Amino acid sequence: MAKIIDGKQISLDIKNELKEKVAKYKEQGIEITLVVVKVGNDPASAVYVRNKEKACEYVGINSKTLALPEETTEEELLNVVKELNEDKNVNGILVQLPLPKHIDESKVLLTIDSTKDVDGFHPVNVGKMVIGEDTFLPCTPAGIIEMIKRTDIDIEGKECVVIGRSNIVGKPMAMLMLKENATVTIAHSRTKDLKEVTKRADIIVAAIGKAKFVTADYVKEGAVVIDVGMDRDENGKLCGDVDFESVSKVASAITPVPGGVGPMTVTMLLVNCLRSVELNK
Repeated sequence: MAKIIDGKQISLDIKNELKEKVAKYKEQGIEITLVVVKVGNDPASAVYVRNKEKACEYVGINSKTLALPEETTEEELLNVVKELNEDKNVNGILVQLPLPKHIDESKVLLTIDSTKDVDGFHPVNVGKMVIGEDTFLPCTPAGIIEMIKRTDIDIEGKECVVIGRSNIVGKPMAMLMLKENATVTIAHSRTKDLKEVTKRADIIVAAIGKAKFVTADYVKEGAVVIDVGMDRDENGKLCGDVDFESVSKVASAITPVPGGVGPMTVTMLLVNCLRSVELNK
């Protein structure tokens, strides 16, 4: 039976470390402030924003949420972002996605000052990540690396297969695995013989958004399986991209859903808020 990688516990450990660092900054008179901009009332976004507020409160980071109405124009949103860019008291800016259809997400993300981009989505920060410079790392992939390391699993020299090629998880995940000296394959919807590809992997990261897609016959005995999915099964119950029931019997370690990757994503956002102080010194 696989070891369960407890994302809640690992994220709590990191938050307690951050709490001490934030307290030290406060002693030096440095306050850290994150501003989350939310447009419209997407219910999932509301939950994420609440989780971010709670996490900030726990470690002592100031968090402000600007809730703008659904009908906010693109120009109005860009002006809000520009004001936050210029506000010296704001360390991190996060525009909660998805945005309403009439707003161009890429234009908004480009407008955020790259030195305040705590989501790590700005092309400047993506470029720095690719060439290995110190920068903000996308929260979910960075959280996964942290989880694996803190579970004493070695990445170096291992064969890693990332299923999914999104800009938010798949592509940066591959880059960060490469940085840890893994041999990386990115698989996706056009990959031929996917099972053959994933069966080679020592580490599988599933980020495709298909409920229980990865079953035991995709996984070699003793592999580490990281499940990024947040899906609903046929009974409407929360599940991941991995069929936990069957895969946990062959994997050596596995993340659950919920309680695996999710808590790490929010925690790495806090790590980036502290990093903003370092990067902007």
